[in-house]
Amino acid sequence: MPAVSTPSAVARDHAARRLAALATPPGALGRLGELAVWVAACQGQVPPRQVDDVRLVIFAGDHGVAAHGVSAFPPAVTGAMVRVFLAGRAGVSALAATHGVTVRVLDLGVDEAFDDLDDATRSALTAHKVRRGSGAIHLEDALTADQTRAALDAGARVAREEIQAGAQLLISGDMGIGNTTPAAAMVAAALGVPASEVVGRGTGIDDETLRRKTGVIDAALTRAGTRVSDPVETLTALGSADLAAATGYLLAAAQDGVPVLLDGLMSVACAVTADRIEPGAAAWFAAGHRSTEPAQSLALGKLGLEPLLDLGLRLGEGSGAVAAVPVLRSAVALLRDVALLEEIPA
Repeated sequence: MPAVSTPSAVARDHAARRLAALATPPGALGRLGELAVWVAACQGQVPPRQVDDVRLVIFAGDHGVAAHGVSAFPPAVTGAMVRVFLAGRAGVSALAATHGVTVRVLDLGVDEAFDDLDDATRSALTAHKVRRGSGAIHLEDALTADQTRAALDAGARVAREEIQAGAQLLISGDMGIGNTTPAAAMVAAALGVPASEVVGRGTGIDDETLRRKTGVIDAALTRAGTRVSDPVETLTALGSADLAAATGYLLAAAQDGVPVLLDGLMSVACAVTADRIEPGAAAWFAAGHRSTEPAQSLALGKLGLEPLLDLGLRLGEGSGAVAAVPVLRSAVALLRDVALLEEIPA
């Protein structure tokens, strides 16, 4: 496994000097300036190249906890939404088409066979499938150790396929009814906090369901015990096939020096786990948006990341990160194309 390096300090310093020399008042570009410097450091180039090739991979999977009353929707919605992604009609599909982002959806652990799809589509969708559904984490491990490793490896392979195809920026998306429960448990394990601090309303659950969800996460953390001190064991005990694959995807991006724009809770929970596996991976991540899930904000704080957008989004799918792509491209354009003070005639 390649070690994670850091974005170029030389390029970062050069980019910061260029930012200070632009024909704009000092600090006038605010977060856009900071973002542009980060992109330049990741690219190792000043001025940075425009980020034209952005790729979103949606990792789909079912979660055993969904059968235990933690979501506002039934598990069958997972497979139905995968078909909506394939048809290009989901919320993130509309955003991606608007902003020129390529979308790929993969079934890592959906609890169905997709026999209604044509052979080519089904083969591409399920090429990295690890299992049908993940274990109910308050009662059993989500995965076996071998399945965790297979999912991590699958995510890394997918990231490198996208990078080899030209990706300049990667985004991870999610689809899976009940997935905020294991994701919140992963954040609680990483930060050493109780369920009450990480639990959120996910798809819009009521108070009774929220209490049930809190109890499930507490029970899962108790069952996992000291295993949560190891990030890979955390994935096995508390994660899922799709979350483990997304973790491998983010980790491979950091290892290969390709920046990532993070989305909501699932993406950020996987980013925290990737950074636990390979400390320093977070230097390659930027936060696309702040979701309404408390665990996401806690995890972003752990990573030292401030979101670009705060729009009250809780759709998932990668949508918040895709919505932030124009902001990132704007930042690059400013650092690249604005005149330097020294170029302006006296």
